[in-house]
Amino acid sequence: MSMMDRCRFEVPDVPATALIRFAVVLGSIFSIAGSAEARQLSLIRDAEIEHTIRAYATPLFGVAGLDSASVRVHIVNDSGLNAFVAGGQNIFVFTGLLMASDTANQIIGVLAHETGHIAGGHLARTQHALRGATAQTILAVVLGAAAAVVGQAQVGAAIISGGPEFARRSLLQYSRTQEAAADQAAVTYLDRTGQSARGLLKVIEKLGDQESLLAHSQDPYVRSHPLSRERIALLRNRIATSRYSAVSDPPDIVETHQRMRAKLKGFLQSPTQTLRHLPPSQTDLASRYARAIAHHKRGDLRKALAEIDALIAQRPEDPYFHELKGQILLEHGHSGAAIPALERSVALAPDTPLLHILLAQAEIASEQPTHNRSAISHLVEALSHEPSHAPGWLQLAIAYGRDGQFGMSALANAERNLLIGRTADAQRQADLAERKLSQGSPGWMRAQDIKRAAEATKAK
Repeated sequence: MSMMDRCRFEVPDVPATALIRFAVVLGSIFSIAGSAEARQLSLIRDAEIEHTIRAYATPLFGVAGLDSASVRVHIVNDSGLNAFVAGGQNIFVFTGLLMASDTANQIIGVLAHETGHIAGGHLARTQHALRGATAQTILAVVLGAAAAVVGQAQVGAAIISGGPEFARRSLLQYSRTQEAAADQAAVTYLDRTGQSARGLLKVIEKLGDQESLLAHSQDPYVRSHPLSRERIALLRNRIATSRYSAVSDPPDIVETHQRMRAKLKGFLQSPTQTLRHLPPSQTDLASRYARAIAHHKRGDLRKALAEIDALIAQRPEDPYFHELKGQILLEHGHSGAAIPALERSVALAPDTPLLHILLAQAEIASEQPTHNRSAISHLVEALSHEPSHAPGWLQLAIAYGRDGQFGMSALANAERNLLIGRTADAQRQADLAERKLSQGSPGWMRAQDIKRAAEATKAK
């Protein structure tokens, strides 16, 4: 998993893997407006990490009166200690914050705070301009990208017209009153779920140390979430009166958090750095997990498999260990050997679309005709839940083509092209699908829908 140029905002269209190569989102490549120190920013997809964050957040959404299914949490590949809400009910959490957190309670506290912003309707007017936008479009706008995602230039156009700096100020800047209100709401949500708010206080105190720094040296969270002594004092007072202030994370949450941090560090740090900090003498689960990834990144298949096999022996019912083994084998060119591991992963977590997509990728890569129908089945299932996953549509187009279903292959290609903003290609593929599929069939009607959608996009 190679990391990309730090001065680019990468949105590549590549096949999915367990960590989706830390950059699978829709579309194209465009530059970020800003200083020479601008970092490469991208969304990442990972079944295990997304499951972990969702487990942290769902109870908070419930007590805040939000529909959990309507709130999307996105992970941004960036070292900053940052999190923000944008585009209605979208929460963005940076990998830097996840890796720097000492406890799950700290991340839960931040999620509670951001939930407070959503429930409180803060920045409702400017956020409305981005409702319905894809996560990568939102990320581009609020972080000051110079260009909109291809095919979605109309999204938030009124905000973008004011310039990148206006977008950042308008969409990410809360008042101190709103920040204090979100803090108080967070403590209420944490109390209602029987959790401590000390983690939130710890994060705020850590960020408070940066207030005296120059703006370009501060973490972005400080600039978008203004701090104050009064705000911190109010939070401390609420915590002091909470019956849950001394509650600690339960052991299973502690382990889950350690695993998440280990996985992120394994993929995002250099293998040399990971292996230097985690020598073989450290045989705990999280250390083994990170070392397995580091050996994989170094190209040492034997050592990578030795570490992951030890974890599977310890936890044979863990879907994500089987997933990583399958990914390691697949990315080392052993697609046939990867399939059993990924089949086991899917069997253990059948409701996880990204696992179905990875299994289908291995089946397609094996180039065995007997696997085509299985790959199609897994991709259709996954895309029914993840319809905006462009790489999945590409894989489905390949599988249909190899199975001789050329009309459905064209339809899948049309879906992908529509998602990534290639409207002319979407129309052309939809025309082809319409000619090859039976008139009045579901696929034929969907091809017509795609043509109309592409035409409407072009008209805008």
